[in-house]
Amino acid sequence: MPRPRVHDLDRLLDVAEQLVADGGPERFTVRALATAAGVSNGVIYHAFGSLPVLLGRLWLRAAGDFLDLQVELADAVQGGDREAAVEAVAAVASAPAVFADRRPAAARMLVAVRRDQLLGPEVPQELAEEMFALDKRLVALLTRLSRALWDRADGASVEVVTLCVVDLPTAVFRRALAGPTADGRPEIGADSRERLKAAVRAVLALPPPPPPTPSSPSPSPPPAARPGR
Repeated sequence: MPRPRVHDLDRLLDVAEQLVADGGPERFTVRALATAAGVSNGVIYHAFGSLPVLLGRLWLRAAGDFLDLQVELADAVQGGDREAAVEAVAAVASAPAVFADRRPAAARMLVAVRRDQLLGPEVPQELAEEMFALDKRLVALLTRLSRALWDRADGASVEVVTLCVVDLPTAVFRRALAGPTADGRPEIGADSRERLKAAVRAVLALPPPPPPTPSSPSPSPPPAARPGR
């Protein structure tokens, strides 16, 4: 059996993304995907090998696109002063809402599927390495933002940026992303977006704690950022 073409794989992932967003990973099966996509179970197994690999590929595609958006939003802010750096952090923090506007099913799916659900013995090493590569890309972005703000990239300063672009958006947007929707599109209003921006500015109004001493343990890097981590 020939391997499905790239655009056919993307179509399968599009359908799978919608199914997981609507029903959660627990109810997602190869049979359900085959029925929804109008293909045989064999086509899906030939393309992905197993359900865990399929879910891993699905998560990686969405998480990678989300991280690309975060970088895009940071790059769109022009200027090298502190105000531009604050604006860049606020822009990156808005990524879950922007991603939900562009890719509603993907945004909802990333809330439904935790990465730690995917890192099991059935996931190939190649897939696990790609997931950890996303972590490195995220840390690079966090470090870049921290340097722009305070000319620092130690654990304490990066932790403050992480609070702004991961933890606060999760708290503000998670209910809209995880809750029921009328048409599959999360409702994230302008008020929530403006309040998040205000919260980010408030956090950044305070300097980060002093850098840790050489004997102090550094914080662990966050998992790849995503809507509603």
